[in-house]
Order: sequence, then structure tokens, then C-alpha cells
Amino acid sequence: MSKRWALPLLLLLFLLAYLLPLGSHGLWIPDETRYAQISQDMLLSGNWVSPHFMGLRYFEKPIAGYWMIALGQELFGQNLFGVRFASALSTGLSVLLCFLAARRLWSDPRKSFACALLYMSFTVVAGQAGYANLDPQFTFWVNLSLVALWFALDSRTTGQRLAGWSVLGLACGMGFMTKGFLAWALPVLIALPWMLWQKRWRELLVFGPVAIVVAIAVSLPWVLAVHAQEPDYWRFFFWHEHIRRFAGDDAQHDAPWWFYIPLLLAFSLPWAGLWPTAVRQAWQTRREPAIAFLGLWLVMPLLFFSLSNGKLPTYILPCLLPLALLLGHVLTERLRLEQGRALGFNGLLNMALGIVTLIALVYVQLKKPLYDHELHSLVLVFIGLTGWIISNLLQAFRPLQCWAAPAFGSLLFIALLPAALPKSVVANKTPDQFILHHQDELAGTTHLLSNDLGAASALAWRLQRPNVALYNTVGELKYGLAYPEGIERRIDSFRVEQWMREARRTGSVGVVMRVKGQDELDEIDRLPKDGVRYEQGNLVIMILPKVAP
Repeated sequence: MSKRWALPLLLLLFLLAYLLPLGSHGLWIPDETRYAQISQDMLLSGNWVSPHFMGLRYFEKPIAGYWMIALGQELFGQNLFGVRFASALSTGLSVLLCFLAARRLWSDPRKSFACALLYMSFTVVAGQAGYANLDPQFTFWVNLSLVALWFALDSRTTGQRLAGWSVLGLACGMGFMTKGFLAWALPVLIALPWMLWQKRWRELLVFGPVAIVVAIAVSLPWVLAVHAQEPDYWRFFFWHEHIRRFAGDDAQHDAPWWFYIPLLLAFSLPWAGLWPTAVRQAWQTRREPAIAFLGLWLVMPLLFFSLSNGKLPTYILPCLLPLALLLGHVLTERLRLEQGRALGFNGLLNMALGIVTLIALVYVQLKKPLYDHELHSLVLVFIGLTGWIISNLLQAFRPLQCWAAPAFGSLLFIALLPAALPKSVVANKTPDQFILHHQDELAGTTHLLSNDLGAASALAWRLQRPNVALYNTVGELKYGLAYPEGIERRIDSFRVEQWMREARRTGSVGVVMRVKGQDELDEIDRLPKDGVRYEQGNLVIMILPKVAP
């Protein structure tokens, strides 16, 4: 791969695989609808300092990630593309960082392209590029901080080192404002042991303060502004989102210490077959400064998050860029030596996985159909799986010539999958699409009510009306609902009939309900029966007209 065509080809893949599918499917609950609504709230209220979810205080994350999603909606409209653009752009910039890091490490055009292509085609990376949450943005800032650190350590002049440490500080500041104090901790976990091993601790003492000063300069204005506007912000954010989540006995998403080990292997698909060769080569060359740096970058965050009581799969996304560099390094070395065994094994492994998945889908479809008269979706999923199988078949039998084929199969599969899901999944997990079908009727109502935060945030986002009354649901809005303005938004089973009578005297009421069991059926039974009712999957929309006082 020549220098001339590497970046244009990566850009073309970014446009086709990342940007093109952004508007092909509805917003997933709970994450996408939440982040869409919080960022929309900024545009509607003009409050760009403290996050609010459906008009209520929501202090679980800092502000910068919402800024980026809000800017996407401002530029491209309050639509699916606008909501997801920040994730796609952040992931595309991480691909570029992978390319630049590989070029700095090895000065080999083919290796730079291979590393970037591997990172871009990791299934989880490609999937997160089309998913509106803060993880792709935070991953980019962590990636930028560590790539900048390596550029600083590898520089020959004082000016270059200052620039590298300054960019590191900028990335830490923005990462902190995106997801919190982890953005400061992760670079330290890698830099400190590496600098001590290399006996360059004096350099750390001289240039480290530069990064600290820049990080403080970037984040301090907002830190002071949110404290002035919401004095309780930092108490809640620090103790609830950091200390309790990391070390609390009641931490959410509790999992065993080894949770991330098999997950990291799965996240490296469709290149997991290169792991044995890459681990062996990395161990043999572990004394090389570049390999040691990448090893620390991969292992230290993995160990850190494994010690946490609360674990989510996306926490280890910052581990994937060094993994792509190590796998791309071993891949191109095998190509240079014309040794295709590892690549052939990788192709066979992925091909077997695709065939098993295809057989399982056919079996399930014949026994208990997932797709009910949904030929279009079924064709899309078969195209995606067939592309995966054929691309890996090419690598398995022509490993040296078709080494890049799995990347294209992976990108095709991930691009098609959201639009190929069965209606039963779409109807239950993307309520904004059902709401969109009845948007005009719901927009004409005076009051809104919902018993589910995901559905309520989808309703608020689609209608650009954050003031949705919450019926028997609290969840992550527990903190915001405790304030005086939030108390009136909580409607329990004992109040709902009175609330409904009072609301209908002043105007019509739009209701969006998610029905997951008998409790929700009982909730619906407490509502009036004289309105218009629509059902799809586990969603119910009711339009209740105004009644005479």
C-alpha cells in the first residue's frame, strides 16, 4: 500500500462504513435516546454548563461529550445522523491516530495502513462508531493523550517535546470533561512505569507539569462555571460516579475480575486469530521501547478496570488501539517474510464463526422464526453473513494476497446489521421510530406521560419537549427528581388518575407506555379508555382528548 493511496482509501471506508449507515435505524434505548435528549436540551434551553435530562439535573457525566453531540445536531439537524455524528467522527479520528502512531513507530507505509485498517474493522469499534454515546469520544481523547505521549518521548528537540506534552494535556483536559477523572489516571498508568524503566524520570518531572498546566487551563473554566451554577455537582459526580462505581459494594454492573479477558479477545474480531503470533512476537521483543510502551498501554488499563467492582464492556475500548498496532505489526511482518500460516488460521477461524452463525440463524428461523414476513431484513442479514464468510474464505486460502479481506467483510456486516434486525427487536428497542409514525398526533397534545425513561426520552427528543411526566419510573433520574421542580414530574399509581383528570381539563394528553409484564398492564388499566390507542411490540401510544372542566 503506497503512501499515496492509504489515507484516501481509509477516508472512503470511513464515509461508506461509518457515515452512510448513521440514519438507517432508530435510536436505541436507553443510551442513545438519553444522550440525544440531554444534548438537545442544551440547544433548547441555552444552558451549556450543567447537564439536564428531560429538564432535570443529571450529573452522572461531565459536559464536553454532550457539547459534541449537541453540535452535531446543530450542524446536521436534530435527526439520527446529527445525534450519531460525534461518535462516527471520534472513531474516525482514532483510526487516523492509529495510522499516525504506526507511521511514527515503524516508518512503513504498509504497516501504517494495516494497523489503521485493523483498528477500523474491529467489530466493536465499527459498531460504536454508529452508536450515540460518550465512549467513542472518551476513547479518542485517551488515544490522543497516549499517542501524543509517545510522540513527545520519541522527539529529538525540546520544542517537539513541549508540543507533545501540551497535546497530552489538551487531551486529558477534554477527556476529563467528557467522562471524568479516568482521563487523567490512564496516561499516568502507562507513562510512570515506562519512564522509570527507561530511567527518564527527570524528563517526566520537567515536562509533566506542562501537561498538567494545559489540562487545568482547558477544564478549569467549566469546572468553576458548573460549581457556581450547581454547587452540589462535584460532590455527586465524584462520590457517585467514581468512588462508588469503582469500589462500592453496591456498584452497578458487578462482574468477576476476569470479565475483560475473553471480552478483549472477542473485541479483536475479525483479527483474533493473530493473537498467538502477536503475543509471542511481543514477548520476544518486549525490551524494545516501542513494544514495551504498547504492552503497557494494552495491559495497564485492562488491569485497572479488572480491579473495579463495576464493569461495563466499553470500559476497555482504550485498549484496542495498542492491540491494533501490535496485531498490524505482526501481520505485516508475516507478509514481509511470506509466512501466511497465521493469516490463514485467522481466516479459517472467522469463516467457521460465520458459518456457525448462519446455520444457527437458519435453524432458529425454521423452528421459531425471528423474522416474520420481513424479507428485506432477512436478505440484509444474509448478505452481511455471506460477505463475512467469503472475505474470510479468501484470506484462509490466499492469505498473502487477500490479507485485508476480513476487514471489508467486518465493515459490511456491521454496517448492515442494525438495519437487518427483526421488527420484534426494533419495535421494542427503538421507540423513537414508533413515536415518529404518530408524531403529528402526539405533537398536538398539551401534556405528555410515560412509564419508561427510554421511551420518555425518545418522546421528548422527537417532540422537542423535555417536560414529560414520569409514571412509576425513577431510575437514573432519582437525583434530579429529588429537587422541588422534579417532585411534580413524578406520578405514582395513587396519583395518576387525579393527575390525568386535571391534565385533561386543560388539554389533551399523549401517553407512551412500555409494557414488559403484569405491572405495566396494571398501570395501563389505571388510565382512561376513551382515547385513541396504538400498539407495536411492547409499546403503547395513547392519545387522550381534552375533557370539559
